[in-house]
Amino acid sequence: MNDDRGDHDEIATTDPATEAFVAHRNLLFTVAYEMLGSAADAEDVLQETWLRWVEVDLEQVRDHRAYLVRITTRQALNRLRTLSRRKEAYVGPWLPEPVLTAPDVAEDVELAESVSMALMLVLETLSPTERAVFVLREVFDVDYDEIAAAVDKSPAAVRQIAHRARRHVDARRPRAAVSASVSRAAVDSFRRALETGDLQGLLDVLAPDVVLLGDGGGVKQASRRPIIGADKVARYLVGGTRKTTETITIDPTLANGSPAFLLRLDGEIDGVVAFRIEGAHITGLYYVRNPEKLTRVDSETSLTLR
Repeated sequence: MNDDRGDHDEIATTDPATEAFVAHRNLLFTVAYEMLGSAADAEDVLQETWLRWVEVDLEQVRDHRAYLVRITTRQALNRLRTLSRRKEAYVGPWLPEPVLTAPDVAEDVELAESVSMALMLVLETLSPTERAVFVLREVFDVDYDEIAAAVDKSPAAVRQIAHRARRHVDARRPRAAVSASVSRAAVDSFRRALETGDLQGLLDVLAPDVVLLGDGGGVKQASRRPIIGADKVARYLVGGTRKTTETITIDPTLANGSPAFLLRLDGEIDGVVAFRIEGAHITGLYYVRNPEKLTRVDSETSLTLR
């Protein structure tokens, strides 16, 4: 009897649609996440992308990567418009969903900046189409014709949108890139001061115009308005740590490609604190406490630009 199991195994493991999707999955997730600011929604977009991808006649597709990015962009745009309506009813400040990342993301300066909490918040100020065009062009270097096909605009219109979005983002993004060592030093100083209740230590590392945003989503307690200014932020933080009767644990981690904290109260995850750092000072603090946004903080998420 001939044993043809090997042939079946070969067929099962060389399905072109599956291979292409798996090969580009991390890229597609990164595209969707940067467009949406939500890992959960990005995963849903990937599911929708897969369902459409398996219906495609691959013999008619010249570039699998480009075609998959196009499908992902269209699905993300549809979801982004829904998210925009949802955010209008959100309780308090809305922050992107943090994702824990491996050290290699932090080492890739371009990738780390593109997924940083600071830049993701700037992207929130763009329209859905502007955000899609900016992400595809400025982050992933997709050509204008391909972007035009993804967003249903002419290449000329896409060029105008890209220029407008770039100018908008450049006016609001951090003024200069900060080295990993400088970021780490600022975050370490902040941690020591917070753990010891050292008000002056916090004031030394916080920029005079620092802004603290807390996202509790109406589920966990958080300030419903931005807290602005080093003195107000420092006193708010020290006061909060002194009020609680629970044991606070601050674990250094990497979130969105940058140094961050994973905060625990009596051993239970309470939130993620991310930072915006300019010079040697912290200019932004982003404290995500909404439980719905903390579902992925027990493992690292793979991100890539390629």
